[in-house]
Amino acid sequence: MVGLVETIARSLVDNPAEVVVREISGDTDATVIELKVAPSDMGKVIGKQGRIAKALRTVVKAAAVKQNKKVVVEIIS
Repeated sequence: MVGLVETIARSLVDNPAEVVVREISGDTDATVIELKVAPSDMGKVIGKQGRIAKALRTVVKAAAVKQNKKVVVEIIS
C-alpha cells in the first residue's frame, strides 16, 4: 500500500523528492498510511473540495479490500 500511495503522490506534486509515506500499525485492526508533502504541494494532493484526496483514499481502500485489510490514508502537513 505504501508504494501505491507514494507512486500516486509523486505523480501529482511538483517536488516528488519531498514526498514521505509512512505506514503505522496501531492498536486497531486498521493500518494508517501517513502522506506528507511539501507545503507548496498540499493543494495539489488535496484538490478542489478534497476530490483528489477522496479519489486517492478510494483507490487505496479498493486495493486493501483485495488483500482483506483495512487502510486509512491521512494527509499531514
